[in-house]
Amino acid sequence: PFPKLGCRRLCPTLKSPLTDSLLPVWTETVRLLPCLPIPIPLNQPYSQLKKDVSSIVLNDISVGIRCPCPCRFLEEAPQSWHFESLFCCLCHKETEQIPVNNNAPLLVEENGTISKVPAKPLLPQIKSKDSGKICVVIDLDETLVHSSFKPVNNADFIIPVEIDGTVHQVYVLKRPNVDEYLKRMGELFECVLFTASLSKYADPVSDLLDKWGAFRHRLFRESCVFHQGNYVKDLSRLGRDLNKVIIVDNSPASYIFHPDNAVPVTSWFEDMADTELLDLIPFFERLSQVEDVYDILKQQGIAS
Repeated sequence: PFPKLGCRRLCPTLKSPLTDSLLPVWTETVRLLPCLPIPIPLNQPYSQLKKDVSSIVLNDISVGIRCPCPCRFLEEAPQSWHFESLFCCLCHKETEQIPVNNNAPLLVEENGTISKVPAKPLLPQIKSKDSGKICVVIDLDETLVHSSFKPVNNADFIIPVEIDGTVHQVYVLKRPNVDEYLKRMGELFECVLFTASLSKYADPVSDLLDKWGAFRHRLFRESCVFHQGNYVKDLSRLGRDLNKVIIVDNSPASYIFHPDNAVPVTSWFEDMADTELLDLIPFFERLSQVEDVYDILKQQGIAS
């Protein structure tokens, strides 16, 4: 029932046209490629999801990424389809032996290798100017910006990203009021950018986006925990007291380990009339005054 999957030293490309019925298969194939700089958000409108997947296919990006997994040795293997092949390049390494009694979360490195979560905190010791402040972890894609490989005329930034020796252009749209939001957040909190995207994309975007130096630190995909097919941002690894940590993210899967620390935001793609970031500023101004974030989040009905 599935189309064939080509895997000859390169990441898979389905050999059938992208149709509505095949979109879920395509999406699972390309959305978590280790080398893809921007994970495809699945909680977006269907039309946008198809557009994002199509742009990757049409730009031949999925074909041009070298596969880090054992399937790169299968150049001469017959092109038979089996379901597991879908995941050979999705940051899983089915052939790697994981200790049976190891219940610790796993990290998936950029090259596809799996490692244990290190004990060392992700963040350095808090700076004196931020002493006593709440640490606010802020997501990038679909929270502050929307990026796509498909050209758009009104892009705020165009970021060149090298993938396997070929430079591709990533078109970035800023969410309305993101400038005012970041400026105020940087004044109130110890802000940390934490994204599931790769640093070679997210770093230059942040350089252009954060004109005020709001982000004290930046964390990228390699700092996430790969859990049940998602890149999870484990707040317990930051090195900060959890009662003084907030995560602002459009994807509940990103904060599945710490839902009580989350301030959810709606996913943003292109609505230039959106005011959500601006509307959130008064709430964060109140939040900056509390000693325990759980108190105000429960009052607002956000934390469980």
